[in-house]
Amino acid sequence: MGVPGSFPGSPGKPQTPVMDREEVDRALSRLGDEYEAIETSLLALQDHAGRRLLEGAELTGVTKDRWAATEQSITVLWAHFDAYTAALTTARELRDRRRWPSPDDLAELTELLRGARVTVSGAATAGAAQLGGPARLSEQFTLEELVGRMNTLYAAALDVIVSADAVWSALPARIDLLAAELRRTLSLARSVGVRPGEHPAGDDLERITYELTQLRAQVVSDPLAFWAPDADRSAAPGGGRPDTVRYDRAARALEDARREIEAVLDVRQDAERRLMQLRDVLSRADRTLTEARQARGEVLAKIAASEVPAVSGPPTALHEQLTTAAEYRRHAQWHRLSPLLDSLEQRAEDELHRARESLTAVTAPLAVRAELRGRLDAYKAKAARHGLAEDPLLTERYDVARRMLWSAPCDLRAAEHAVLRYQQAVAEALLPPGPDPGPADGPQGEA
Repeated sequence: MGVPGSFPGSPGKPQTPVMDREEVDRALSRLGDEYEAIETSLLALQDHAGRRLLEGAELTGVTKDRWAATEQSITVLWAHFDAYTAALTTARELRDRRRWPSPDDLAELTELLRGARVTVSGAATAGAAQLGGPARLSEQFTLEELVGRMNTLYAAALDVIVSADAVWSALPARIDLLAAELRRTLSLARSVGVRPGEHPAGDDLERITYELTQLRAQVVSDPLAFWAPDADRSAAPGGGRPDTVRYDRAARALEDARREIEAVLDVRQDAERRLMQLRDVLSRADRTLTEARQARGEVLAKIAASEVPAVSGPPTALHEQLTTAAEYRRHAQWHRLSPLLDSLEQRAEDELHRARESLTAVTAPLAVRAELRGRLDAYKAKAARHGLAEDPLLTERYDVARRMLWSAPCDLRAAEHAVLRYQQAVAEALLPPGPDPGPADGPQGEA
């Protein structure tokens, strides 16, 4: 809208000399330009998208109160414009009567154009209340003062409309995008079993869902509650920005929850791998214990006079806890599964180590027998290389040891003693012959 100039006069007759014809024509031209600018601005205000939204919305709070006052101000603004139009029309008609206006015409035109001759009466004066002044039955204005009043009313109305429209243009769309991200996060949360009351992230998502629902409803019904005006109050209408504090807080909370759920997803994938490894370790422990039990039976049948340790049964408690871990996995109880897996992994490794030690202890007599057999055959081969294969003593002792080692049950102590006797015989047979003692070596007789 046009910006009015100052008027030095006061209500009543003008204190300046009567304008001449050229001054009147210039004033009418300027006021006509201002009229067109004001009319264009008012029509633009009438068609503003923000105004249509405000008129059709179910408003609450600050916006409801300010829009009610703004609607009244717009009504007052149009009443002022009508008064301005009528006064300008009257002045133009008076000027158009004669090409060369008379002194009386010029005096009247001066009064119309510069004097406080424009009367705004009735409900239209309620606009004074919006400007901080008292409401009156009627007010007198110069055309310049009327333009100033309209400029003030227009700026206040435009500020409300532009501010509300800016919030509506910015925040609901951003909230909708965040809500779409929330839906994706909720879907991911359900897939990994993160639910309210069972996991903190599930509770966070429930709070965020409520907050976004409330935030959007409040933004739509009370946009001016989410408008942060510029500190400089003299700025143009709509100076400021949407207040996104609550939105930003919800966005950060959603990002934190999403990261927590991704961590749960990593835990789930890691848990599946760890469960497979646990089953493998326990399966190897079971197989080792089964092998130990079979070996114990073989040892008892083949080895005599030997103490064979008993073999324990499968780790039933560990298998039961592994089943419990699988249940935790099935019901996505990750906060219980992780510590249980930590415990089971160490115990399963201990069980496998115990099973291997049991197999080693059970098969020790068979290992001793195998070692004795190998030693016996090694010494026989050694004797043969030195041409002692047909030695009667060696053959006899070899046969005795072999019968003991290849008979069942085998007496390991006796067999070991027989092998040692054979070893000693081979060792003695391989000794070099000693010197032959002659007569000179015998005792000397007396002379």
